[in-house]
Amino acid sequence: MDISVSSGSPEKVKTGILAVGVFVDGALTGAAKAIDAAAGGKLAAKLKRGDLEENAGATLMLHDLPGVAAERVLLVSLGKREDFGDRTVREALTSGARVLAASNAADAVVCMADGEMAGRSLASRVQLAARVLADGAYKFDAPRAKKSTKVRGVKKVTLLVAGKVDKALEAAAKNGAAIAEGMALTKDLGNLGGNVCNPGYLATTAKALGKEFKFKVEVLERADMEKLGMGSLLSVGRASYSPCKFIIMKYDGGAKGAKPVVLVGKGITFDTGGISLKPGALLDEMKYDMCGAGSVIGVFKTLARLKLPLNVVGLVPAVENMPGGNASRPGDVVTSMSGITVEILNTDAEGRLILNDALTYAERFDPACVIDIATLTGACVVALGAHASGLLANDDALAAELLKCGIDAGDRAWQLPLWEEYMSQLKSNFADMSNLGGPPGGAITAGLFLSKFAKKYRWAHLDIAGTSSVGGDAKGATGRPVPLLAQFLIERSAAAAT
Repeated sequence: MDISVSSGSPEKVKTGILAVGVFVDGALTGAAKAIDAAAGGKLAAKLKRGDLEENAGATLMLHDLPGVAAERVLLVSLGKREDFGDRTVREALTSGARVLAASNAADAVVCMADGEMAGRSLASRVQLAARVLADGAYKFDAPRAKKSTKVRGVKKVTLLVAGKVDKALEAAAKNGAAIAEGMALTKDLGNLGGNVCNPGYLATTAKALGKEFKFKVEVLERADMEKLGMGSLLSVGRASYSPCKFIIMKYDGGAKGAKPVVLVGKGITFDTGGISLKPGALLDEMKYDMCGAGSVIGVFKTLARLKLPLNVVGLVPAVENMPGGNASRPGDVVTSMSGITVEILNTDAEGRLILNDALTYAERFDPACVIDIATLTGACVVALGAHASGLLANDDALAAELLKCGIDAGDRAWQLPLWEEYMSQLKSNFADMSNLGGPPGGAITAGLFLSKFAKKYRWAHLDIAGTSSVGGDAKGATGRPVPLLAQFLIERSAAAAT
């Protein structure tokens, strides 16, 4: 989708759809007021009659409104003025995006980034609107015997603001569109079946991205990982037909010698649970167990598209966890790259077994910080549901930075404690530690396990088990936490440039 920002009078704009946000319980303001005046009060009359439901995100399409140049005017409810905030704006934008994606109009003008919002600059509102609207146009190209030839959906969107458009607003719109582009790649990787998106496919995708945007990509094979002593990682993929891969992406957009941000993404391309086999219900959704890896690859597309002045390294341990005669067993002891030995109590606690070697590998880059992203625990879903990603960190300043970026991006996280008191749950009689801490505080003990391999740098862990995909009728990957990660890198690059 082509997204730009412009200024002008909404009632005079010629477009297929003119989308405007309105409060359902008060006087019209901004663009809605101008449109109503041009239409002789018809917009206010319809609202007074109750034609638009009051819940945020409700929509009403008006055709051929007199006095207005647009072919259609889409009213999108912002809810009650007293409830106005980030949540209602996101709901309104998301709902408006769905209407635009289903329309046969070629273009649209959206007047939903211009209203005042506490704590948000106009640039941040433009970025949010651009990202949500572009993301709303996403469609997964599912393989079907017969594909529809009917192409629907707006291809060009202009964000209309009242004041002068400066470079900051243009950059904000560009940022939002680029974040949505990274999200789309992340969604595509997650939505593909495990028979397609295997470790080799992730490696090929990363290489193609590196070739397109001119950054370095290296892929380590099993023999390379064996030489490095990645016994923990390799133990997970032993029974799979698909060979393990370790993907290294290096984006050098910052100053030479500047310490890089390192992103580590869990890449279990399908998780059966191994010998500790998962129940059959919803097992198909285990193709989403590589969404941490997908988010790292996706955010690299955003990073490169925006040409951010920052050094970033992406590490993706890519493995398929399958049962079989060569599979790891409960009770096995493996030696990690760090030398720490791990007793495998459950082969379904496998994400931490591949991430620990990746975290050790990250030491060689002398990183400014390391963030790992993983669909790590069902316990995090129990604790936080689908609204917030879990966050654990060994550095409070880094945690605060990520929490703020999550709020700014509308992709929130919630910090959980990283306390040594939980460490007793990972005790082993036969190794340095076990890979399972039991049901109590499962998301915390998993993060604590990883922290033992991240002692040499500032580190944070994002558990995205509840946020990276949804089930039901809307089943699919969400593209999270690409918005949070992208915001983090955008703000880091802005700080580096000053």
